Amino acid sequence: MLGKDAVPSGLSELNRYFRTYGPISFRNEIQEDGSIITISENFRYGSIVTSAKDQIELEKNVKDAILTAFEVPSSYAKEAGVHRVSEQEYAFA
Repeated sequence: MLGKDAVPSGLSELNRYFRTYGPISFRNEIQEDGSIITISENFRYGSIVTSAKDQIELEKNVKDAILTAFEVPSSYAKEAGVHRVSEQEYAFA
């Protein structure tokens, strides 16, 4: 209905957020079973929380959680360009 060039409005919101406020910082909490819970520290619209069994899975889950916060389907992950910029920060490419 919107055509093949239509993209989710969340992509432009995500872009605007990172350009205005910069990277989103996270802090990790290691659980007794070794899993990791990470919580955003400076997200202006609430909190972003996700978990994983290891660091590799955590990076994937954080990116997905950021997309979810902006209502961007994971199929647009490449277009969103969210990436880790430091040990605990993620930004828009």
